[in-house]
Amino acid sequence: MTLLSEWEDLLQRRPALRETLEPLSGVLSAWQAWAPDPIAPLAWTKEACHACWARGEPLLAGAPPVIQPDSLEDLLGPGLDVLAGLEENVHVFAEGWDRGEIEPAGLFPQRGRIGSLEVQERGQLSQEALAFLAVAGLRPALAAYFAECRQYIAASEWDLGVCPCCGAPPGFADLLEDGRRQLACHLCAANWTFARLVCPLCGNRTSKDFVRLLAEGADEGYAMAACRACRGYVKELDRRLRWNAGSALVEDWGSPHLDLIAHRQDYWRPIPTLVQLIPPAPDEAAES
Repeated sequence: MTLLSEWEDLLQRRPALRETLEPLSGVLSAWQAWAPDPIAPLAWTKEACHACWARGEPLLAGAPPVIQPDSLEDLLGPGLDVLAGLEENVHVFAEGWDRGEIEPAGLFPQRGRIGSLEVQERGQLSQEALAFLAVAGLRPALAAYFAECRQYIAASEWDLGVCPCCGAPPGFADLLEDGRRQLACHLCAANWTFARLVCPLCGNRTSKDFVRLLAEGADEGYAMAACRACRGYVKELDRRLRWNAGSALVEDWGSPHLDLIAHRQDYWRPIPTLVQLIPPAPDEAAES
């Protein structure tokens, strides 16, 4: 089952959210139509990958892919359309991309953020908008690039809160059948296990700082795993309660109403859903 077919199934299950979520369908359609021919997979051995991870470095830091800008244009277009529909000014970014002033590498994850500060300032985008655009534009390319290396993650000792392949912060978390927490990367489709009593966003290990904001009723099984120390959170799904749920990205993008629970308590997340992309109401902007 493809991400697009999972997404279409989710829209049928959540008719009340269809109109809100429909703009994201263009992004997933573009992903499915994208041809990965220009991207040669990283052909590192298991030993080479584990050596990189033993140094605490994601693979992208040691072997960044070379991605041609024109290969991403069909992917960036739908992402820019989503942002434009949310009143984000995307014209400066689009013009900079067309002139070659903004390149694919400028969207790569960096320490503490997604996309470079230079690209954010040059494109005049919010950090949330740039992070969303990076996911929309890079996901198929990075997924193809790291396709052969993802199999080596499970046997590694990677214990950091960023993706072992591309270095992005987690976009979602799953509680597996055996109780382990598995983090998911929205940028490159990698997954890795991570301690449940550690904040993946700041590394905090003080249990009293952790809070679980639980969804109820029809959304039982979802939770926002938040940290009072950094005020960050990761949306989490207990697969023991929802064994038939879809892929991490589909479940995350398809439940922005749950992000409101955390958003209203002033928690943040590094990779936005529609909730974080919607401009604040005038009264909210005045308060901030």
